[in-house]
Order: sequence, then C-alpha cells, then structure tokens
Amino acid sequence: MALTDPIADMLTRIRNAGRAEHVNVSMPGSRIKRQIAEVLKDEGYVKDVSMAEVDGKQQLTIDMKYHRGHPVIESIQRVSTPGRRVYRQAADLPSVSGGLGISIISTSQGIMTARNARKIGIGGEVICTVT
Repeated sequence: MALTDPIADMLTRIRNAGRAEHVNVSMPGSRIKRQIAEVLKDEGYVKDVSMAEVDGKQQLTIDMKYHRGHPVIESIQRVSTPGRRVYRQAADLPSVSGGLGISIISTSQGIMTARNARKIGIGGEVICTVT
C-alpha cells in the first residue's frame, strides 16, 4: 500500500515512539526524511540519525532522546500537506512557542529551521513545527 504523505507518517512514528518510550524508531528512508531528521538532531530533539540498506531498501533509524523520563519532543505537527501546501516568505515564517520550538522549512537551499531561513532571507514551504 502506497503512502500519500510519507512525511506525516514519519512524524507520526516519531510521536508514537516518544509516547511509548522507545529507544529508537525505524521507517522507510528517503533523502527528505533524512534531512528533516538531521535538523531534529542538530536542534537537540533526537540523539542520532542513521540510514542503512535493508533488503535492498533504505531504512532510516532515529534514536530518541529523553530528559528525566519524558521525550524531548513534546509535540510534532505537520503543517503543509499534499492537499494544502503552506508557503511563507522570510518575514512571515512562523515562530513556535515564542521561540522555544522550531519550524522546519523546505527552501531552495535545502531543509532548515525557520530561524536559519530568516537569517538568510529566504522563505519556503513550512513542513512541520516541533516543541
């Protein structure tokens, strides 16, 4: 069965793994999923990200991060969906929880946080928000 929104599936797997207190979560891999996971790692929301080939297919594994028994990722929400794309200019990029969370943006220069996109002065598609 084909997924209509593989990024939403990835975010749901991360959300469910955190709630179930799993050490890591695996999913079918792709370049964009790996870039999103790398942003989460760079911002300190997950421990590690690895990509491996299993039975001829890419598999992405994300090691979850916990603080005092609670997942570091409290909330991870999809913003732009295949049926409703959400694009913002640099000045209109969302700030999450007064700067305590991040927005992940797909720009012409790659996947990055809204904070970095604002510094560069470019906008793009708002993929998700994380707190």
